[in-house]
Amino acid sequence: MQMNGYFNKRRVLIFCIVLALFTGYIFFKYAVLALKKTPETKTYSPLVQRGSILDKNGKPLAVPTNFYHVGVTPSAIKDLGNFVKLFSPVLKIDEHQLANTISANADSNFVYLKKKIDQNDYEILKEITDKNGLFSAVRFDRVPGRIYPEKELASQVIGYMGSDGTGLAGIEYTEQNLLSPPVNPDAPIDVEGKNIYLTIDANLQFKLEKIAQNAIERTHAASLMMVAAEAKTGEIISYISLPSADLNEYSKATPAQMKDLPATESYEPGSVFKIFSISAFFDSGAISENDTFYCDGIYEKKTSSGERIKITCLDHHGWITAREALKFSCNDALAQMSEKIESEQFLSRLRSFGFGSKTGIELPGETAGAVRNTSDRFWSARSKPTIAIGQEISVSALQMVEAATAIANGGIPVQLTLIKKITNQAGVEEYTHSPNFKPQIINGQTSRYILSCMQTVAQTGTGSRANLSDISIGVKTGTAQMADPVNGGYSKTDFISNCIAIFPTENPEVILYIVIEKAKGETYAGRIVAPVIGEAASVIIDHLGMSRGGAASLAHSGLIKIQNDAEIQIDKTVPDFKGLSKRNLLPLLNRSDLKIKINGEGWVTDQTPEPGVPLTQDTEIELFLE
Repeated sequence: MQMNGYFNKRRVLIFCIVLALFTGYIFFKYAVLALKKTPETKTYSPLVQRGSILDKNGKPLAVPTNFYHVGVTPSAIKDLGNFVKLFSPVLKIDEHQLANTISANADSNFVYLKKKIDQNDYEILKEITDKNGLFSAVRFDRVPGRIYPEKELASQVIGYMGSDGTGLAGIEYTEQNLLSPPVNPDAPIDVEGKNIYLTIDANLQFKLEKIAQNAIERTHAASLMMVAAEAKTGEIISYISLPSADLNEYSKATPAQMKDLPATESYEPGSVFKIFSISAFFDSGAISENDTFYCDGIYEKKTSSGERIKITCLDHHGWITAREALKFSCNDALAQMSEKIESEQFLSRLRSFGFGSKTGIELPGETAGAVRNTSDRFWSARSKPTIAIGQEISVSALQMVEAATAIANGGIPVQLTLIKKITNQAGVEEYTHSPNFKPQIINGQTSRYILSCMQTVAQTGTGSRANLSDISIGVKTGTAQMADPVNGGYSKTDFISNCIAIFPTENPEVILYIVIEKAKGETYAGRIVAPVIGEAASVIIDHLGMSRGGAASLAHSGLIKIQNDAEIQIDKTVPDFKGLSKRNLLPLLNRSDLKIKINGEGWVTDQTPEPGVPLTQDTEIELFLE
C-alpha cells in the first residue's frame, strides 16, 4: 500500500517527538504536584471567653484563665542535660526524673512533660524556649481553665469545669450554655459568656462554713448540710454541704466531698416533719388548737383486718394540744391526729408543700424524694400515722426549706433560687431575679398558728437550745434512724439529726435548716443541732443587720471625737484587727512584707487567721468588714 504524501517520514518523526515531549511535560508537572507539600488550610478557631461566677455582691468565685500542657519531641532535643536544667525548676520536676521521662520516650514523636501549668509558668518556659532556640522541640497546648479564688467555699453550688472547657458539676454544669455559649460552625466568630451572680453572700457563707465545720468536728459526724434562705424571695444566702473540696484541686476530691447533699440526698426527716403534718391537719379542719389528745407513751391500734400498729413515744405526756405535741415532739398525739384526716387528703396536702417533687433549683441531680400512694404495695394501715411523724417519707433539705417558705409567708410558698442576676461582659444586666410565688396552700391563720407553735418549741420545748434572747425564733427539731443498706430496716447506730428555724416569727425574714448525719455519741437534735441553729442564726442576724429587740440603747450627745489613727503594729503573730476601720487598714496595703486581703466596707468584724497565729512568709491575712 502506498502512503499518502502528506504522512511522510519526516512529519511523523516530528509529531512523535512533540508528543513525547508533551507527555513528558505532563508527567513532570504531575510529579511536581504529587511531591509538593500541600499548603495547610488555615481555619479560624473562634475565641470563647467563659463568663465568671460571682457572689451577690460581685465577689469572684470562679474566673476564667488559661492553662497549658507542656510537651516535647524527644528527638529534637540536642542537649538533654542542659534542657532539664532549664525546665526542671519551672516544672517542679526533679532533673533526673525529667531526663528519664524524655529518654524513655526517645522513639516517640511527642510526650507530655506536665499538664495544666499556669500562665506565669508558661510565660517563663516560653521565654526559655525562645532564648535557647527550642521551637522544634517544645510545644505548648493552651487549654481553657478556671481559678476558684475561694477554694472550697460553696463548692457544691459553684461546681467545676473539665479540661475541655465544659462544666461538670454545680452551676458550671447547669449554666454551661450561658457561661460559654456554643460556637456556630457556619459562622465562627468570637463569643462571650455571661457572668452569673449567685444569691450566696460569700462573707456570710465563710462565717457559716466555720460554724458548720466546728459542728461536724465536735459531733464526729459523717456529713452536715446547712441551707439559709430569704423567706420572702426564696433566694438562698448560704448553702453548705460538708465534707467539701477545694475546687482548684477537684481531681483529688473524694466521692463524699463531691456530693451535693442538700439537692441530691433524700432521707426520712423524723419529727421536724411534724410542722407540715399539723399544718395539714389544722388547715383541713381535722383538728383545732383546743383539741386534746392523751399520750400514754405508746400509740397502739388493731385494724379490722387484724393488722397491728405500734408507735412508741419518748415520754408519757398525758392530755396535750397540738401546740404541746410539737413542744414535746409527741409521736402518740401526732398518730392520733392522723386518724382524723383521710389518707388521700393528707397525702395531697403534703404534695402541695412540694414533697415528692423537685424544687427546680439550678443544680444538677436534684432528687424528688418520695411520697407514697395508698395504692402502693408497701402502703399499710401504719403508713399514715408513720408519715405524720416523719417516717415512711423521704425528703431533701431543699424541699424542707421551700416548704417552710409557705409557713413563713402566710401559706404562700416561694420557689428557691441560687441565681441573683446575669450580666454580659460589659456588666449590663440581662436578668434579675424576682420572687416566684406559688399558689397558696394553707391559710394565713394556719401559718400564724404553726409559727406560734414553733416559737413555743424554741422557748420551752425540744428546741430551747436554739432560742435567742433578743429576737423571736421558731424551731422544730427531729431525730430519725437512718436506713441500714446492708441488713435492711433501720440502723441502730446511724441517725439523722436535724432542725429547722424561721425568724423573726412576727415577720419572717430567714429560714435556716441544718442536718447532721451519723453523729457519734449524742444524736438527739435538740442537743447537737439546736445549739448550732442558735449560733448560725445569730451570725445571720448580725450580718444582715436585723434589729435585735433586746439590744441595749444608749443616749448620746451626738458629738463624736475622732482620734488620730495609731499605726498598726505587726510583729511575729497575727494581731487582732476586729473593730478597726478601713481607713486604719489602708497603710498596710503599701507594705511589701504582708499579704492583706480586705473584703467589704466599714469596720472589721471577722478575720482569718485568728489573732495570735504565728506569721510566716506565706501567711495571707483576710479581713471582713461591715
